[in-house]
Amino acid sequence: MARRRLLLLLKPLDVYPARQSNGTSRIINPQVLSYLDDRCKVHKDAINFCQDVLGKKLVDWEPILRNSLSHPIRNVDLVVTVGGDGTLLQASHFMDDSIPILGVNSDPTQVEEVEEFSDKFDATRSTGYLCAATVRTFEQVLDDVLEDRAVPSRLSRISMCVNSQLLSTYALNDVLIAQKCPATVSRFSFRIRRDDQLYSRMVNCRSSGLRISTAAGSTGAMLSAGGFKMPILSRDLQYMVREPISPREAESPLMHGLVRSDQSMEATWFSKEGVIYIDGSHVFYDIQHGDTIGISTGAPDLKVFLPQHLLS
Repeated sequence: MARRRLLLLLKPLDVYPARQSNGTSRIINPQVLSYLDDRCKVHKDAINFCQDVLGKKLVDWEPILRNSLSHPIRNVDLVVTVGGDGTLLQASHFMDDSIPILGVNSDPTQVEEVEEFSDKFDATRSTGYLCAATVRTFEQVLDDVLEDRAVPSRLSRISMCVNSQLLSTYALNDVLIAQKCPATVSRFSFRIRRDDQLYSRMVNCRSSGLRISTAAGSTGAMLSAGGFKMPILSRDLQYMVREPISPREAESPLMHGLVRSDQSMEATWFSKEGVIYIDGSHVFYDIQHGDTIGISTGAPDLKVFLPQHLLS
């Protein structure tokens, strides 16, 4: 087996701010403090374990913190993320369809812990929806990948252009087009196209924004807002107008639907200023009154080793 080159992308430890730099705590509840300290320790132990495993394999690997990633990922055979879905998402913004990615959930939710503290605080840890491995299974999953016994799935992503100019970032989960303060009323219109021909009539909206999700992102904010879960390998997009102002608009079936894989969406922004948020709030692009936003699945796929239960 040829020697492989890996990039190990790590969720930083400082995302668990239980204590200040001088060692004192800003948290009064000792149970919450213990919980956050444990999360930090579990994640740190997971990083050390994954590094130890890689040290035993016929691979060359380089660790990097996810918040230090600033350039496209090139010249590696595999990206391994250690954290949760957020770390995998961060990596996806710097990847095309030539390199597969394997997610390791470093801090899985513990059902007993959630039940124990349910009346005190939310003890949910990392969901790791797209992560194919945990510390317990990492070595076996990695061996399957390195020995070509596992095949990555191809997840569709959202491609966006503003006034026909392609944005450099693709969305793996979802896109939100809204005001800088998303609670502010947004004015926009949209329509669906197929093969450069209009497929639906223009829909004019006053709402808190427009959300578009991939199949991978349909279990997140879209589902919470009343959308539906899509098969993970679906090529379609799901859209929803968020909180329409008019009761008549809210009842319209045009407020929620699908953009098929052979279709695209064209939205026009009619508020003064707005933002396209990509996979959360950290990656965004500003838009102005009159800008036209094109949305489709024309982005390169992301090759991901997925948990088997998502494929069954």
